[in-house]
Amino acid sequence: MIPARYSHILFGFILSGLMSFIVSGIATFRSVGPVPDFLNLWIGAWLASWVVAFPSVLVAAPVARRLVARLVRETP
Repeated sequence: MIPARYSHILFGFILSGLMSFIVSGIATFRSVGPVPDFLNLWIGAWLASWVVAFPSVLVAAPVARRLVARLVRETP
């Protein structure tokens, strides 16, 4: 098992993987349509986008948390 202190990194890894998988699939389909080698094109696009998405999530997550903290009101 992975120590709990790395949970934010694991969360970012999984989230970025899932999101980049979905978005790259949509973008690839819109770009090339239902071609015979669609799956290979999708996986190639996904891996390339995940390389960018993972570090981006690690940088953006703290910024997003701070923005959310400023935008929400604590309930009494």
